[in-house]
Amino acid sequence: MTLPTRTLGPFTVSAIGLGAMPLSMGANVRPDKEQAIATVHAALDAGVTFIDTADCYAPSWDTMGHNEALVAEALAAYGDTSHVTVATKGGITRADGEVWGRDGSPEHLRAAVEASLRNLRTDVIDLYQWHRPDRWRVYGEVVETFKALQDEGKIKAVGISNANIEEIDVALEVLGEGGLASVQNQFAPNFRSSREEMEHCGEHGVAFLPWSPLGGTGQGSKDVGLSYPVFHEIGAERGVSPQQVVLAWELSLGDHVIPIPGASRPASISDSAQAAGLPLSTDEIARIEGQFS
Repeated sequence: MTLPTRTLGPFTVSAIGLGAMPLSMGANVRPDKEQAIATVHAALDAGVTFIDTADCYAPSWDTMGHNEALVAEALAAYGDTSHVTVATKGGITRADGEVWGRDGSPEHLRAAVEASLRNLRTDVIDLYQWHRPDRWRVYGEVVETFKALQDEGKIKAVGISNANIEEIDVALEVLGEGGLASVQNQFAPNFRSSREEMEHCGEHGVAFLPWSPLGGTGQGSKDVGLSYPVFHEIGAERGVSPQQVVLAWELSLGDHVIPIPGASRPASISDSAQAAGLPLSTDEIARIEGQFS
């Protein structure tokens, strides 16, 4: 199956991506390996050509890289996946006792990239993203490390995550025209405060990747039609799930928006992917926006 596409830096990817985090951790029960691989394969069967992971997505502190390795195994078992863009992230640490931290030092990021290259079974990472800011360090200096890694051929494109307007502008300045491929921030019906960042990205030709676009991997995504009845109503009228309507609404917010819904079951991502082919009418978008006022 082929889905409508959007531009993400140097890549052309499906308008809906797969957030792989729930395959290794999250609010839901973690699937076994067979189901996890089947979920990735279902995404590919549905036309998804963009998968997002991170080095810290793992069941425990001492299994860092679990999700990256799982994604790599699923891709290797599928066949030709040369058309698939894989993004990962670094800059978050986990230590004994599940002590979480952030490290934007060149030493940590370089080591993290090397580990991600091994986990993903590749010679170059498609999109490498700074996961969360390290407030002990100058933002621009950390972005310079990412640029150096790109210049050295370790990564093809640079992205940032959980960034505000000022941080986006710093990254744009450091990386130069067209150098910032993407910004991955939380955005969903229950978390719309990053809309300004979304619009700012659109003005600068930067892809915006909403994480947890359905409201989270727990009840938030399951109950989105209850929490926001308009999504349920439009879904019923169109014969689709409320989740599809949510993702279609997010796609309508700009051609640079690429939601990455998480999934731990094949059925979930198969349903979500169909949102890429669900254009909403002006009236439907107005109804959705009206429920937030």
